Amino acid sequence: MTDLDPDPRLFSYDYDLPKELITQEPADPRDSARLLVIDRASQNVTHHGVSDLPTLLRPGDLIVANRSRVLRARLFGTKLPSGGRVEITVLRPVDTDSWEALVRGHRIPAGQQVLIEGGAVAVIGEPIPAGRRVSFPGVDVYRLLEQVGRTPLPPYIQEYRGDPERYQTVYADTLGSAAAPTAGLHFTPTLIERLRERGVGWGNVVLHIGLDTFKPLTDEDVRHRHIHTEWVEIPPELVDVVESTRLRGGRVVAVGTSTVRALEFAAVSGSLRPYHGPVDLFIVPGHQFRIVDALMTNFHLPRTSVLILAAAFTGRELLLRAYQAAIARRYRFLSFGDATLIL
Repeated sequence: MTDLDPDPRLFSYDYDLPKELITQEPADPRDSARLLVIDRASQNVTHHGVSDLPTLLRPGDLIVANRSRVLRARLFGTKLPSGGRVEITVLRPVDTDSWEALVRGHRIPAGQQVLIEGGAVAVIGEPIPAGRRVSFPGVDVYRLLEQVGRTPLPPYIQEYRGDPERYQTVYADTLGSAAAPTAGLHFTPTLIERLRERGVGWGNVVLHIGLDTFKPLTDEDVRHRHIHTEWVEIPPELVDVVESTRLRGGRVVAVGTSTVRALEFAAVSGSLRPYHGPVDLFIVPGHQFRIVDALMTNFHLPRTSVLILAAAFTGRELLLRAYQAAIARRYRFLSFGDATLIL
């Protein structure tokens, strides 16, 4: 099938990723990472560094990034009264008294009390679609997470023991994500200032990322996938900046697939509108992009929704060809890895 006839078969979004290319340490400094540039018009793939970004973009372009901050969402505790170990990874609030969470431990029935490190008590509730309902009676959960929570690195990062702030973007200021918007990990204050000096604008959205975003898909027809719900905010001032950028002929450059989902969801009516609330947009090849003109994103796992989104933007055949070029040149993959810029 050609990209004019988008392939809906899941196995078409597979590739062989050598395990040694899954990076365990972030680039230091952040903008020293490599940058694979994919030109959709010419179909060319070229090799650069993230620090080259100001010369790869044009004055009048607008970068839009996700300023969501990762929660220290992983809590450890023991079952009362037996003492069995329990791990709770909170994902998002369900209501004023409870959270959606992933719970790991042996035989944990509904109603089980768990003594969290630091003294708080959690109560494990019934299963819900994304995990378990967990309540924290009388506890400020955000404060609890800041005091005793640990940053939930992806399961494929097993060796990193460094500063957990390296799994946060330098501009993150709004708590709520269970995973980092990793394309933004490459930016430094100096790089952002160089972009501004170049005449490249900067805007922000908030989309609180859930862990389900990165799970491999199982339905063999990618069109059948229904992504979980995440929370997004598109402020009115960003809408104004996007409109003025496009009127001037500038490009909207999304940093990360989460930013793409936020912008495209808020433009389902045909133009971008201010919005705050849930979003469940799953982008597959054939999607008509209304806002995003260019995309900076990391390298993604096979058979995941984020890889399929990138393929919808780039074209599947071109994207997978670019990935093979990156593998041949030993680019660093996944959250702490190198990046792509799709123009």
